[in-house]
Amino acid sequence: MFGLSEGKSTMTAMFVNLPVTDLERAKGFYTALGFTINDQFTDHNAACVVVEDGHSYFMILVREFLQTFTDLPLGDPAVHPTVATAIFLDSREAVDTTAEAGLAAGGSEARAASDYGFMYQRQLTDPDGNIIELGWMDPVAAAEGPEAFAAQQA
Repeated sequence: MFGLSEGKSTMTAMFVNLPVTDLERAKGFYTALGFTINDQFTDHNAACVVVEDGHSYFMILVREFLQTFTDLPLGDPAVHPTVATAIFLDSREAVDTTAEAGLAAGGSEARAASDYGFMYQRQLTDPDGNIIELGWMDPVAAAEGPEAFAAQQA
């Protein structure tokens, strides 16, 4: 759906580092969303959450360990969010099912679902305040833009 411009390096994988206060609770939350844990890259400080095998991962890191990555003070995402990670799924139903599983696993939903016709989103907050946006986009809109979806509906 989204690619890198010609002539640039190819991305092999993306890891998003997220601060957590309780590693076991965070592992439970993310596995409830349907993701898996890669035990090879998991210890008492961090866990590798496989979002899409071979491509996309969360590294959920206890705050003290994440602090070793920077000299700047860590913020509290529950109070001052600085990023929202969007994950797009295959259907609106998958968005709802995944969001409901996250809510049952201790997440929260501060906003109502957004339905734009060609795109549907739900914003889920994990127990530590990290924002995960779950979404679906019509394949025509994803490939050709929202105007193509609108023309298809007319």
